[in-house]
Amino acid sequence: MSRDREQRWNHNIHFHRLVTDAVPTGATSALDVGTGDGMLAGELRASVSDVTGIDVDQGVLARAEAEHPGIAWLHDDVMTRDFGRTFDVVASIATLHHLGDMRGALRRLGALTSPGGVLVVVGLARSTSVGDHAHDAFGVVQHQWFSRTRTYWEHSAPTVWPPPHSYSEVRAAATEELPGVQWKRLALWRYALTWHRPR
Repeated sequence: MSRDREQRWNHNIHFHRLVTDAVPTGATSALDVGTGDGMLAGELRASVSDVTGIDVDQGVLARAEAEHPGIAWLHDDVMTRDFGRTFDVVASIATLHHLGDMRGALRRLGALTSPGGVLVVVGLARSTSVGDHAHDAFGVVQHQWFSRTRTYWEHSAPTVWPPPHSYSEVRAAATEELPGVQWKRLALWRYALTWHRPR
């Protein structure tokens, strides 16, 4: 990896480690949903031999392919694509709110996760509670600090703002659709869902 790529930072890259640290021992396949510029897929390729990145935007996929070799890139919709298999790691960074039907998307990503595998979703949602707004205030401080001490990098993938669902709505849906899911509210306007599919 080039030094320039190592130094890049933004709100999504900041949480890539939540995915890479969750990779199960012996995992051989990974799916990066809404891969965008492909940076997470590239990081996963360092520890997983078979990595697929999927996105509906052809432009960002072309840039990802040029920068990250050794990955299978798919210009398609994860909700309708017939993969014909499951994956040991399914990851989604800042993508769930793009998929429209949140519950259907959670079920779909869970179904694409292999038994014994892990699904990690880092997403954006709307703040509606006092606790949410407290996290947002801390996020402002974090953003200012990291923006001054890191090389802020603006991704080229399309964005959706504001997110259509609140944090409480996402948490409730994930709890129902992915029994046993672990929820964590993050600063920098993010949350994390980690779900291990039973064997």
